[in-house]
Amino acid sequence: MPVHRVGLVVHQGRTTARDVALAVHAWCAARGIRCTEIDVWAKDQQRRGGRAEAEAAGNPDLVVTLGGDGTFLRGARIAVKSGANVLGVDLGKVGFLTEVPAAEVTRALQAVQDGRVTVEERMTLTMRASRALEIPGGMESLLHYGRGPALPPPQVRDETTEGNGWGVALDVTALNDVVLEKLARDHQVAVGVYLAGRRLASYSADAFAVATPTGSTAYSFAAGGPVLSPHMDAVVFTPIAPHMTFNRSVVAAPDEPVALRVLPHSGQAAVSIDGQLRGVLDPGDWIGVFRAPQRVCLIRLHPTDFYGRLRDRFRLTDAPATAADDEAAPFFRPDTPIPPDLAGLRLPPPSAAR
Repeated sequence: MPVHRVGLVVHQGRTTARDVALAVHAWCAARGIRCTEIDVWAKDQQRRGGRAEAEAAGNPDLVVTLGGDGTFLRGARIAVKSGANVLGVDLGKVGFLTEVPAAEVTRALQAVQDGRVTVEERMTLTMRASRALEIPGGMESLLHYGRGPALPPPQVRDETTEGNGWGVALDVTALNDVVLEKLARDHQVAVGVYLAGRRLASYSADAFAVATPTGSTAYSFAAGGPVLSPHMDAVVFTPIAPHMTFNRSVVAAPDEPVALRVLPHSGQAAVSIDGQLRGVLDPGDWIGVFRAPQRVCLIRLHPTDFYGRLRDRFRLTDAPATAADDEAAPFFRPDTPIPPDLAGLRLPPPSAAR
């Protein structure tokens, strides 16, 4: 997969990220490859939507992110607009998306150029709303205090037909989640929740997360939601601090949309997409979240060991119960011939069989 144009997303707050960016620029320059820094998060610069960022960078075919999962998400929203692959360089602390160590960035880039990598696709979410999202004047500076420039509200997609009852289609691609949350600290947000077009319940809660399997280890997980394999398609609904007995997550099929309607007696609610505030809803407004046709394409140098990363990131082997058993013998042994009844299963590489 030859690389012709690189878009570079750098966590400007980390010295290591800025240093690695120089190495990426040098690698590209030596091969005559255009390299453009995108989604620059500086106080003196306006941030743009993913489509505008991709066009400004000449529609890159590879987006390289230097940071943690937050930086990766910034790159992913741009990459999907131009059909680019994403290579995440790991400079974070609890990352599930980034993979390549900083010291190996040039080796990774060469592997991409030589076609010695695999591409892993992940499901994403998009949405419709009762109206175009916006942030009321005077509220933006308060909501983004200390966080740098904000992304603009999502643009309305061409699929919208005004007045037909289906709301407006928004130019949104979320790899992790869409979150509806309260604005006032002393008031929960009241929401009617609909799955596959049918009302599930009305909740009063701090927030509501609608996540992909990839996003199941993010905000939804922190609120007690389940961990889903990122290789599957599903929509996870998780209420956050609900004031009711039923506080469980619901895992819906990928073709079952989740709609959230702000009830008339509720206060305003904020809509965040992959952790970025993108709009404010009033009582009576609604959003519908569902599987997007676009998928994010992640570059992998090695077969993905999601459960090994889950174990390591959350230090599951540090639990007291593991000490007595020590290291367990592997059940699957991919270093020997695979039996016919196991052929076609996703098995770990030999080095991960432990």
